[in-house]
Amino acid sequence: MDYKRIISMLDTEIGRLEEARQLLLFRETVDVAVTKVATRNQKGVAAPKKRVMSSEARARIAEAQHKRWAAVKKAKKKAAKKAAPAKAKKSAPKKAVKRTVSPEARKRMADAQRKRWATAKKLKSATPSKNAAPKRGARKASPVKAAPAAAKPEAPKAKTPA
Repeated sequence: MDYKRIISMLDTEIGRLEEARQLLLFRETVDVAVTKVATRNQKGVAAPKKRVMSSEARARIAEAQHKRWAAVKKAKKKAAKKAAPAKAKKSAPKKAVKRTVSPEARKRMADAQRKRWATAKKLKSATPSKNAAPKRGARKASPVKAAPAAAKPEAPKAKTPA
């Protein structure tokens, strides 16, 4: 290794150690920017000057940025127009309006529903369902006969004098 490089590395390390020492000494209010400037000044390096921009320059930059945004926006509109020319321009979503039904219309709807129910009831009664309960007296004999109940001896009843 070159001895000059070693010396520069040592200087760098010394600078870091001095900065750490200052941080420990002024623990309560330490500003990183202040410590960096202080370490530069100790090394003999001048602090960078704060750059100030004139209001005219700021206005020119703002105007140029607005032009760029306008160009991007225009390009997006053009691309959207080419992609879907048949689509109509979307309007703001309308607030839902509460709709009411006139009494005459309500009566017509009720009558139509009653007619549908009557038709469905007729069809249902015409075709017996599989799960329909059998009529009384016409019971099917079950394939498995129930075992007769075991005869239980009854306890003799006590005679009461009459």
